[in-house]
Amino acid sequence: MTSNNHQEPNMQRLVPWIIYIIFFAVLNETVFNVSTPNIASQFHLNPSQVSWIITIFIIFFGMGSVIYGKLSDAFSIKKLISFGILLYSSSSIVGFIFHSNYPIVIVARALQGAGASAIPALVMIIIARYFTKEQRGKLFGMITSTVSFAIGIGPVLGGYVSGTYHWSYLFVIPIFSLVALPFIHRILPDEAGEGGILDVIGTVLMGITVSSLILYLTEADWFYLPVFVVALIWFIIHIRRTANPFVEPELFSNRLYRNGLIIGFLIFSTVMAVMFVLPLMLHDLYQLKTQTIGLIMFPGAFSAVIFGTVAGNLTVKKGSHFVVYLGLGLITLSLFLQSSVVGAWVWYFGIVLVIQYVGFSFLQTALIESVTNILPNKQIGVGMGFYNLISFVSGAIGTALVSKAMELPILKVAIHPLVSNPSAYLFSNLMLIFTLIVIASALLYFITFGKQENLSEESA
Repeated sequence: MTSNNHQEPNMQRLVPWIIYIIFFAVLNETVFNVSTPNIASQFHLNPSQVSWIITIFIIFFGMGSVIYGKLSDAFSIKKLISFGILLYSSSSIVGFIFHSNYPIVIVARALQGAGASAIPALVMIIIARYFTKEQRGKLFGMITSTVSFAIGIGPVLGGYVSGTYHWSYLFVIPIFSLVALPFIHRILPDEAGEGGILDVIGTVLMGITVSSLILYLTEADWFYLPVFVVALIWFIIHIRRTANPFVEPELFSNRLYRNGLIIGFLIFSTVMAVMFVLPLMLHDLYQLKTQTIGLIMFPGAFSAVIFGTVAGNLTVKKGSHFVVYLGLGLITLSLFLQSSVVGAWVWYFGIVLVIQYVGFSFLQTALIESVTNILPNKQIGVGMGFYNLISFVSGAIGTALVSKAMELPILKVAIHPLVSNPSAYLFSNLMLIFTLIVIASALLYFITFGKQENLSEESA
């Protein structure tokens, strides 16, 4: 997992290009969001129809995260990431040329997701495989900063391009990722990979499982739920019986890895749920316009860009466990403060959100480091693929669950002694629930990784 001496300088030259392609891959998750009204108007679509331009990308991006991870254990990473960048760019060209045909636009978005997913999935593996432990901490911090910046700037850039030119020009943006291709191809080693046969049945079953779950959460159609359950059960049975499964069952028998996935799911779904609730709260309680809400939330998003790098350096100096606890503590503090003063001075939330974003930057950086450290070399590819998938899908699950919870009458009663405004009860109680979930995650992390931390200190 560490690089040897003659590889190290080459790998350091790769770092700027890793950050470059990560930016363009993640940017496309949010760059189309603000343009859906324009697209709906052009093609005379209803909201559920136009939402497919977002949903189809999510489905193929989530599936690809695991598939590329699995393929990296058998085939050359250089070839896989080159294929992903080429597919990402070529499908973008198709989408731009045929932007007047909505079915082709949807196909282009699906292929964009399939290509773009190679980048974060394989970059994580490149870092885990070719960089030292000290280098990994800093790189994960830089990636966290880049991802935060890309997600935050995506809607702004998308709105500017759509308003100034036309929404179809959003398809042009990913083409800039081609600039990195010759440099990546030159720097990455020519490893052949172990080869092998891809478990097609397992791949298809996993794809159906992920797709049906995301469709159930985004479309709220009960048809997809039994499809998800059947596909999941079939997938589990299949990987236990086949000789060369898509994912080895023993990966999930690894208690540290399994609990790492659970912790990641709880935290990512909670943070995404908070991001869903806050704009609603600021609109309902403070009657703020969209622009003002964005202005209040911007300092927090920008702070994540800065503190992602700080988290990486701190992970190297203090260790990933310390940074995870620090991140969880800051998130807990932020959520409790939010629950305590709902309805107070509106800019208070802008300040408190900075604490939450900083905490999440710390946690995200260090948790990735913790998970990569517990995986053997042969399982890093698919293991990090599933980790990326969990973090990606958890956002949809958290948002869907909290939207349903907001309809429950029990959450609209007075619980917090410091909150006296009846209109604020719902939001205060939700923040309290989020606080408890993060505390539970911290306890699970301590139970899971506490002994590992002690053993590491003793061996040091």
